This record gives sequence, structure tokens and C-alpha cells, in this order.
Amino acid sequence: MFPGLTLAYWLTLHGFVTLTAVMVYVLTAHVLQQRRHPTAAIAWVLFILLVPYIALPTFLTFGSRKQARPRAQPLLTAPEPPSHTSWAIRTAQALGQPAPLDHRDLHIHPNGHAALNALWRVIAGATHTIDLCTFIVGPDAVGREVVARLAAKAKAGVAVRLMIDGLGSLMGGRPDLAPLTDAGGQVTVFVPPWHSPLKGRTNLRDHRKMLITDAGHATQRVWSGGRNLAAEYFEGDAKKTAWHDLSFDFSGALVQQFAALFDHDWAFATSRHAPAVGMAPSHAAVAGSAQLIASGPDQIDDTVYSLIVTAAYRAQHRIAIVTPYFVPDSALLTALCLAARRGVKVDVLLPARSNHRMSDVARSRALRTLAMAGAHIEFAPQMLHAKLVVIDKALALAGSANIDSRSLFLNYELMVAFHDRDAIVGFEAWFEHERRGATPYVPVRPGLLRDLAEGLVLWLGFQL
Repeated sequence: MFPGLTLAYWLTLHGFVTLTAVMVYVLTAHVLQQRRHPTAAIAWVLFILLVPYIALPTFLTFGSRKQARPRAQPLLTAPEPPSHTSWAIRTAQALGQPAPLDHRDLHIHPNGHAALNALWRVIAGATHTIDLCTFIVGPDAVGREVVARLAAKAKAGVAVRLMIDGLGSLMGGRPDLAPLTDAGGQVTVFVPPWHSPLKGRTNLRDHRKMLITDAGHATQRVWSGGRNLAAEYFEGDAKKTAWHDLSFDFSGALVQQFAALFDHDWAFATSRHAPAVGMAPSHAAVAGSAQLIASGPDQIDDTVYSLIVTAAYRAQHRIAIVTPYFVPDSALLTALCLAARRGVKVDVLLPARSNHRMSDVARSRALRTLAMAGAHIEFAPQMLHAKLVVIDKALALAGSANIDSRSLFLNYELMVAFHDRDAIVGFEAWFEHERRGATPYVPVRPGLLRDLAEGLVLWLGFQL
């Protein structure tokens, strides 16, 4: 094909391309200060060594996990907590999260019907502003009704902003948003699938879910949790069976933290300068206090992950976890196993079969290890999409983050750390209700092919 070009020439060229690809990986990781998980680092290097012609463009498109967004101060700032403050609050603030603020009138939605009614109620109560961030607005009755209600509010003079994830809208589809924009509402897509690499990586998804109304006013309120705005996350429809999920709404000063995070994300999504956000100093952590825990590429640390690992080591009585996808890394798995071995009751509730088959394969090794350590694992018969971690009577974490590598290390996520006993007891009651009808997990030793498949999925799955 190319006369005169010898095998030695092609081998030399291949070696040069491979070396260049490895150097690009090393320099990019160093310049962008990418503190990559060891498993991911090894996977990327092997991928580049084996097929550099495919691996290098793939890395340049999907390889980053932290955004190089300069800012004068942390996204959310807080004063140093008093020495008597709980370990959970001190840990969160050490990770750059805001001090606790008061929340009032907390409603934990017992089912999809109640969650949908709460969503409509919060939208209907808005008189000044509505800010909505979600991963998916479905092209179904729920999604269309969300757009219609937002458009009606915009026509009535309420300032409405809708931010949806680019890849989420591509994966799940979306309804026609023209009625909202025609009514004066603003819509933006957070990192569209096709965009300049300088804008952000396509695989760094905005998985945060928050509806904020009238921030800064007496009527301010937040609706949040794990639900996307599509039929299956509420009551289902003729085509989709309803999933079980967890969401909640509340009022109070805590709403201000959600508003600050939304403003920051909106500025990034619309290519404006992200404001340096400072939170008003909190009074001492009081009954009814909670704090927003933002996690993702815009945070220096892996905040939700670090908080859960710390919580596993600090737990004294019980750890309760609900997640649809359970693929912890070795450090988190070790922390949970050690908690179980030292007598902490570790309860894990998962769907018997999730909507992601690869996740179900990948979770098997961790489940066997955790069960051998003495943890109690149960499978719910329905698809369970909720995300909740409860530690003793000290902490309840609820929001959008799953217990897997994508949520803990890659996605933009948010959780709310509830510190008051009433809220924690409420989330515990929700957990106990959901585990009704669940069946105990029985570990089974895998065969050779199954063991190889699990290892391959775990090796590749970190970047998926």
C-alpha cells in the first residue's frame, strides 16, 4: 500500500504515537490536577498502551473528572464550626461545604403519588421565582405537565429557569420546551453532548435534582431527592411501571444554599462567570438543621464519598443504605465491612434487578464481601431508585447520589445532610417501610465465567 515503508518504520511510528498518547495523558492529568482513582488510572494507561489511536481521542473527550474552573474561594463557604459540633457537621465543613441552616416543614414523600402532588404544590405556590435543575424531563405526561405548569407561571410573571443535563435529555428524550420559552421562561442545557471540549466533558453529567421557588422570600421552598421528572419516577403509565424513589420538600433558610448552588451551575451552563458564593454564617447547629452537600467536578474533594467513608468509621449502632446501584470502591467497601465486623448493624436495601444490567453484575463481588463481614442485604421486588444513607441517630444523607463510582467520583450530585433527630427518624421510617416485602440476599460462589465477567465489568465500569 505504501511502497518502501518497512515494518521497522511502522513499528517506530506506532511506538512514537503510543509514547505521545501516554505523555498527553500524564501532562493533562498533572496540569488539570486530576486526582484520579487508581483503578481508573490503570485502566486508562492500559487502554492507551493497547490501542492508542482510539484511546487518545476517547481520553480527550471523556477523560477528565474535575473541572478546571478557577474561583477565588470555595463554592460554598462557612465559618469554622465550634469544637462541640458533631463529627458529621465538622467533616462536611472540612470538605468545603456550608454550615448548617434551619429547615422547616419537612415532608418526606411516602410514594410517587404524594411526591407528584408535592411537586405541583410547590410550583403552584411560587410567586417570584422558579429554578429547576434535573437530569431528565421525560417526553411523557409528567414531563409535558411540568413544562405546561412552568409556562403558566412564566406567563403570570414568575421568573422561571429550567436547566437540564445534555446527556440526560439525549438518553431519556424530552418534551417540547417551546411553550416555556414562548412564555418568557429561560431554558439551558448543561454541557450539551456535542460541544467544545473546553466547555466540559460529556461524561461529567449534571445529576443534581432541585426545584427552588421564591428563594430569599418568605414563601421560599425546595423540592429535591432522587426523582427525575418522568412518569416512571412517580406513578408510571401504560408503558412504564412506577419505580419506588425518595424525594422531599421543605422551607426555611436552607433553601438559600440550594439557590446559591443553582446560580453557580446556571452561570457555568450559560458560559457566564460563576459567582463566588458565600453563605451567611449559621447560628449553632440547632434542631431542624441541615446542610447541602454538593459533589462533583466543581468540588476539590469527592465530598459525598468522603462523608460516607467517614460516617462508616464513626458509626456506633447502625448504617442503613438504600441505592439502586451498589458498586463501592475498595476503601468504602472496607469501611462498611469493618463497621459490620465491629458490631455495627449494616443494612443495605437494593432492587432485586435494576434498570442497568451491568450494575447488577458489577455489584456481586461487593455484596458477597459485605455479606461475609456480617452485613444484612435485602432485595426489594420493585425497581428502587432511591438514594439514602442513615448513620445512627446522627446523620441522614438523602438526594441524588448513588453508591457507585459514577455518582461518587464523576457526576455533579447533591445530597442533603440532615442532623436533627426528627428528620433522621422520618427517613428511618421511610427505610423500614420500603424494606417490607424484601427478600434476604444469599451469596453464591460464582463460576469461572461469571467471575471473569464481574472483573471485566468492574474494570471498565468506572469510566462508563
